[in-house]
Amino acid sequence: MSVDGCIDDATAARLILSNEADLDRVDEVRAGCDAILVGAGTVRRDNPGLQVRSAARRAARTAAGRPATPARVTITGSGGLDPGARFFAAGEGERLVYVPAARRDEVAVRLPSAEVIGAGDPLSLDAVLADLAGRGMRRLLVEGGGSVLAQFLAHGLADELHLVIAPVFVGDPAAPRIAGPAGPGGRLHLAEVRPIEDVVLLRYLRRRP
Repeated sequence: MSVDGCIDDATAARLILSNEADLDRVDEVRAGCDAILVGAGTVRRDNPGLQVRSAARRAARTAAGRPATPARVTITGSGGLDPGARFFAAGEGERLVYVPAARRDEVAVRLPSAEVIGAGDPLSLDAVLADLAGRGMRRLLVEGGGSVLAQFLAHGLADELHLVIAPVFVGDPAAPRIAGPAGPGGRLHLAEVRPIEDVVLLRYLRRRP
């Protein structure tokens, strides 16, 4: 996020706050996970591929008997996603789309390249995580956006928060932030402070070890 707490600006173009060294750190974290989750808004706005970029890291995962890239996961209340988005079209690997149970069949028809799963009605993060655990996925990276991050934090579902502060002021009250109607969660424990060139990583744990 920026110094004034924004995770993007309010323009149509995506604001890149990380530097190359931090983006490589994120790629390393991705490579250590079983799945990567983003909200439907991030799929629409940023069009992410959510792949491990490093060839060496992909090769290491393959050598260990794992898919080259973690499973891609999104949650959506409406199912209104473009089947041509990079989430579905880029690279290989599992694509899992969680929707309210009542919408599962209609969304599955629209998104044939993904597995569409009903996860409660209304959609429940607990049901999503239970299904992922049932598939043997133990480490989930939640990359955003702001409302999804806020829900995981507020409901105590995040074990770690990696917060990178960029030396940028966005200065726009309409810019998105980590916020949602669920309200704040409990106090976090600061486990690490690491400068990464011109940004700083603050790594928080949900509770003291």
